[in-house]
Amino acid sequence: MYNYRMLEAARLEYVTVASVDELEDGQRKLLDIDGEIIAVFNIAGGYFAIADVCSHDDGPVAEGEVEGTQIECPRHGARFDLKTGKALTLPAVVDIPSYPVRVLDGQIQIGLPVE
Repeated sequence: MYNYRMLEAARLEYVTVASVDELEDGQRKLLDIDGEIIAVFNIAGGYFAIADVCSHDDGPVAEGEVEGTQIECPRHGARFDLKTGKALTLPAVVDIPSYPVRVLDGQIQIGLPVE
């Protein structure tokens, strides 16, 4: 899995996914981008995006409980950092993809890798 937040800006294409008015504090939004489900979160005005896949069993993770900037997989309890995708607890040992997020003119955009 990959932390796309580490890519150089030239290797990213930013895609608008919502306006700031559409994603209030504490909310999340699931998106299907080219067949990949990505979850975008607003945590106290900070925006984060991760792939909706638990690295433990490939199940969905985005509907899990959020505490601070951590999310708990609803299936087996693995926890991940929303900022980096880092696996924080067992049974997950592999990080999940995370994406850079920016706000431009009131629009939330996520950075996707350019092939």
